[in-house]
Amino acid sequence: MTLPHFRSPALPNLDAPRYAEIATFLRAPLATDLQEVDLGLIGIPYDGGLTNRSGARHGPREVRNQSSLTRKFHHVSRKNPFDMCRIADLGDVPMTKALSVEGAHDDISALYDLVHAAKIIPLSVGGDHSVTYPIFRSIARDRQIGMVHIDAHMDLWDEFQGSKFSHGSPFRRAIEDGLLDPKRVVQIGIRGAQNNEAGWQYAEDHGVTVMFIEEVNELGIEKVLEKARSVVGDGETYLSFDIDSVDPVFAPGTGTPEIGGLTTIQAQALIRGLDGLNLVGADLVEISPPFDQTGGTSLVGASLMYEMACILANCIANRNTR
Repeated sequence: MTLPHFRSPALPNLDAPRYAEIATFLRAPLATDLQEVDLGLIGIPYDGGLTNRSGARHGPREVRNQSSLTRKFHHVSRKNPFDMCRIADLGDVPMTKALSVEGAHDDISALYDLVHAAKIIPLSVGGDHSVTYPIFRSIARDRQIGMVHIDAHMDLWDEFQGSKFSHGSPFRRAIEDGLLDPKRVVQIGIRGAQNNEAGWQYAEDHGVTVMFIEEVNELGIEKVLEKARSVVGDGETYLSFDIDSVDPVFAPGTGTPEIGGLTTIQAQALIRGLDGLNLVGADLVEISPPFDQTGGTSLVGASLMYEMACILANCIANRNTR
């Protein structure tokens, strides 16, 4: 009797039933090294920078679980991101100092230094929003980048409870370090009352373009995208998406929910409308499974991650063609 050929579980079959196979991000192959990878999918199981409800450390695992629903071809573009570039799940950031915010950020930067050196475009799932700062320390250390930031909050605090590295401060730190060009930053969907006006004032003083949710709804997604594109231009740009930008009706599983947010259709349209930008990476953060009883928030996250993978893969394919 001829035995069937053994297939490594590190190579999931996209055509297998969606309840089968080892869970990886978007059912991508699980990388064994950093060779032959263009788009690296990375989990960051860290939420030590949170100021409210904890649980985002569990986000990467649950997004992987919901990623089992991923199919190949996008129904609008009719493109398969796996045909456009080499995509792999690079696993999670190895955490060795998870009880120290700055130590954990060093752990994150250590992996992204390797990813950047290998010329891999990262698509990351957190974790809290503080993780974007150590990512920037790696991928933007040799030049400033711009950013499309979709969020309920500006994340421009100076400090909280004696720490300058919470999830409310990543972009202030990145601007101060010369990693992020504030004049090429657009923040979309901002809302919610604040205890003081310091963050709003910092944005105004440094030239950050802030689009509150009221402006988003008044203009419509098409006009919002036109404005976002005019801000970031043709320069290298990062996409950072906080799940709390989406209304808690659709995404309740997050640490700092704010009512009056984006619908899932608006969120998809925003990401799709960024196709063609000069993208150098993206992240999806603040999914908190303990507050996500039905798994719906993780499903929204996995679906938006697929949208991000599509536009990043297209960007990589266009660069390779040039």
